[in-house]
Amino acid sequence: MKALVFLASLGITASISAQKSDLQILTKAQKGIEFVAKDSLFSMRVQFRMQNRAAMVTRSDEDFSAESYEFRVRRLRLKLEGFVYSPKLSYKVQLAFSRGDMDWDMTQSSTVNTSVNIVRDAVIYYEPISSLKFGFGQTKLPGNRQRVVSSGDQQFADRSIVNATFNIDRDFGFFGAYSRNYFNVQGALTSGEGRNTNQSNSGLSYTGRVELLPFGKFTGRNDYVEGDLEREQKPKLSIGGTYNFNDDAVRLGGQLGKDLYTKTDFTTIALDAVFKYKGFAFYGEFMQRGAKNPITYNSDTTKTSTVVDGFGYNAQLSYLFKSNWEIAARYSEVSPSAAVFNNQDFLMVNEKKNQHIQIGVTKYLYGHRVKVQGNLVYQLTTDQRANTTTGKYAAIFQIELGI
Repeated sequence: MKALVFLASLGITASISAQKSDLQILTKAQKGIEFVAKDSLFSMRVQFRMQNRAAMVTRSDEDFSAESYEFRVRRLRLKLEGFVYSPKLSYKVQLAFSRGDMDWDMTQSSTVNTSVNIVRDAVIYYEPISSLKFGFGQTKLPGNRQRVVSSGDQQFADRSIVNATFNIDRDFGFFGAYSRNYFNVQGALTSGEGRNTNQSNSGLSYTGRVELLPFGKFTGRNDYVEGDLEREQKPKLSIGGTYNFNDDAVRLGGQLGKDLYTKTDFTTIALDAVFKYKGFAFYGEFMQRGAKNPITYNSDTTKTSTVVDGFGYNAQLSYLFKSNWEIAARYSEVSPSAAVFNNQDFLMVNEKKNQHIQIGVTKYLYGHRVKVQGNLVYQLTTDQRANTTTGKYAAIFQIELGI
């Protein structure tokens, strides 16, 4: 493993061909191991990664004793990418193996998704020209930027509470993307029920996204990696907007969450921007969700299932030192609308306002593939109906290791 890292860190591509083998084996920096047929009829790049985590949450902001601990493998992934027959016909498969990464949680039970979610991505792409790509299968929707950024390329141990509340995640259907030097356009027509579902109703999900890059493209995919590890030598800015309409949604988050008692329509809007220059990075996003009937209920109205109708915003600022130590700060807020915290017809529903203030320190040993992260979080929860606020602290230590 040390030899592999050493070769990759020097940017050397090693090509090993057994005497009777029809494959070439390639290794590239932070790109895993790639197998390519000598006749160029197929290729497969293999990558794995794991995130091992220890965390603690205090009882309050005055009582620092532990309310809970978290010791677990947060994520364990295997990713396979390549082409078949022609480089224009490619595929992506990503599998999850840790319990927490497979949504193996009865609180997420749904009649359209009753099994553990091992398969995260299984998508086929056709790229007739370099700027145009079509996809069919299951993968991430073109939603808010932070959700599309891989969890392995984050500068904090987790995405923000804004993303956790409003993101549209993965789905199955048709995808399309067109890119030029100064803009990107993406769209998707999907089932609306999320990944690995066993049924779909008559309603579909419609997603569109536009990105503007006034200073031209970032280095590589640096606009979809948190932190400025590329140390952009010229200022780079990307401004994006996503609109999603989920017709006849049956789950709390459309593609995610428990069942609603009755299906409903809702829209999700995301606006985001990322700026990077010489190790400095700023990321900001605003998200809003509006539901036609945010509170659904059973026949005798004794139980409810509620869509978080409201808005949230998140801002992150970071600097990467030449020693590859990074410091980062984040502020996130989720504010439910009065329809779900002060609805006179459903006084049992009282969604809370949440705020997170977070500081992170990361040491990048081998880019995002091998890094050590420490986060300190101050969590505020506000009951807007009673006008009361409680606070807690959390500390997170995480190591990411992958190829």
